[in-house]
Amino acid sequence: MFFLKKIVTLFLLPPGIFVILLIVSGIMLARRNARRIGVFNIVIGVCLWIMSAGIVSFVMLRGLESAYRIPQNPEGDVIVLLGGGIVDGVPDISGSGRPSDNMSTRIVAAVRLQKSLGVPIIVSGGRVHRGSQIEARIYARFLEDLGIGQDYIIIEDRSRDTYENAKYTKIICENRGFEIPIVLTNAYHLKRAVLSFKKNSMEVTPYPASFGAVGVKKFFWGDYLPSAVGFMRFSEALHEYVGLIYYSIFY
Repeated sequence: MFFLKKIVTLFLLPPGIFVILLIVSGIMLARRNARRIGVFNIVIGVCLWIMSAGIVSFVMLRGLESAYRIPQNPEGDVIVLLGGGIVDGVPDISGSGRPSDNMSTRIVAAVRLQKSLGVPIIVSGGRVHRGSQIEARIYARFLEDLGIGQDYIIIEDRSRDTYENAKYTKIICENRGFEIPIVLTNAYHLKRAVLSFKKNSMEVTPYPASFGAVGVKKFFWGDYLPSAVGFMRFSEALHEYVGLIYYSIFY
């Protein structure tokens, strides 16, 4: 009964419900002499299933995350914490707005690393959309709440994407004499981050946070079914692969 409930739930909620509708409608159309439209619907349904299956997103993310490991004894004179989005305007215990879920894991990792090394943190992230809050200021507030002193927090509030994170962070490092920056971001995002710093002629120490697809993984039946989480992770991975291609060509 438990497994039946889980399977039914996955196919009643998006994207599973759309997978079922597309495949069933495709079969019905094919039987009613609308073969081309029917086959088209089935193909779209199957593609949506593949894109939202956990095992597919796992493989894609693993290809990104396997590039770097957590350094055993990292050395650096500054930590560069790259922005990863905010939830704008929502109430929070110490102000308005909060980091996105992905960004929250980066902040926790940055605090742990800073406590170990005792070096400053450059918090990088500007105003991505007109009228929105400056992301770095929200991150800085959370760092302070978690025990990082203001003297150890440097705000970079101009950047709008990963390339600009590197561009404006480089200026801060040059002005303040930082020579060994440690770049910290989610493990799946680190390849594009390192590429961005290389495009800006900066050598950095990569520090991955929040692995999700590296290590021992035992798949179960749910990993082969469509789910919203699987589709979200597929989208995240695809965004990174497209970003890597774009940055390689245009920067």
